[in-house]
Amino acid sequence: MKGLLCDNLLCGVISAKRRMKRIPVGIFNDEGASHEGIKTVSMHNNSNSSSSSSNSSTNSDICICIVTWNMNGQVDYEDIEKLVGNERKCDLLVIGLQEVPRTNVLELLENALLQSHVFLGKAVMQSLQLYMFGVQNSVAHIKELRIDKQGVGGCGGLIRRKKGGVAIRITYKGIHMLFISCHLSAHAHNVEERNSECRHISHSLFSKSLNPYAKAAQVTVWLGDLNYRLQGINTIPARFLIHKNLHGLLTNKDQLLQEAERGQVFNGYCEGTLAFKPTYKYNIGTSDYDTSHKVRVPAWTDRILYKIDSKEIDATLHFYDSVEDIFGSDHKPVKAHLCLKVNNL
Repeated sequence: MKGLLCDNLLCGVISAKRRMKRIPVGIFNDEGASHEGIKTVSMHNNSNSSSSSSNSSTNSDICICIVTWNMNGQVDYEDIEKLVGNERKCDLLVIGLQEVPRTNVLELLENALLQSHVFLGKAVMQSLQLYMFGVQNSVAHIKELRIDKQGVGGCGGLIRRKKGGVAIRITYKGIHMLFISCHLSAHAHNVEERNSECRHISHSLFSKSLNPYAKAAQVTVWLGDLNYRLQGINTIPARFLIHKNLHGLLTNKDQLLQEAERGQVFNGYCEGTLAFKPTYKYNIGTSDYDTSHKVRVPAWTDRILYKIDSKEIDATLHFYDSVEDIFGSDHKPVKAHLCLKVNNL
């Protein structure tokens, strides 16, 4: 494991007030592509996560469990155990964390995964962290593992709530994959700020200008607290729909889907159906939405999206849901199970 190649590239920090122009190079390079927005995909055999992962692994080359969680600056081992779960049929486990406390989270994760997975690599930028684990023999299947990071905003790092993106690029079983965990600007009105940060992170990570011969990712996964909110609805009607299990009616108010439909971000990416309740903002220690004086409108701030850029690879989403029985943060974690198969064309 120590022989794996992990390079830190220079991390640029830009002002949160600066408006960044759309740059035609990077992960979001859609120049010449038709406008698609985000494609909502149905889950295959999604009656429960453990059985679907087990069944899919026999028909796939790689199965990946992806988790994102804003920890709100605190954690305990019980929450970590719930986060990784008991059923771990995946080849790779990718965990993106935001607002991580000054705790050795890697040690907690390694202890929780001791019987099933080993640590492969991490990308860390203060409170924004990304970890990758693999099954016991996974190192033999890795050809390349590199890391990078890109900060955005000014003073967030001073209070350990760093905004930006951290990334791991890996070639595993011959498939070139890129995982990006990000934390974008907060507040409902900062939509264009988030769009600009996405584009800047996309352009800056593993920049082609630094390594023009790097192979393009065949599979790209974005995860994290993207912080997009609900637009055009107040908190009381939103909560009423959620209470009645009608939160599916709120997806047309989701800023991320709206901005992707406008062609601003994540064009051509896929995401599972938002069948789970909005993951923010909760009263800590409960499953009750914010009762502070701000009474924030609930929102799907925490997301996992993916894009396949190879005709040789088929991707199947087997699970996309929140983890509701974790109460240590004002966010609920989100988890996805994605399986990849290489076609012999």
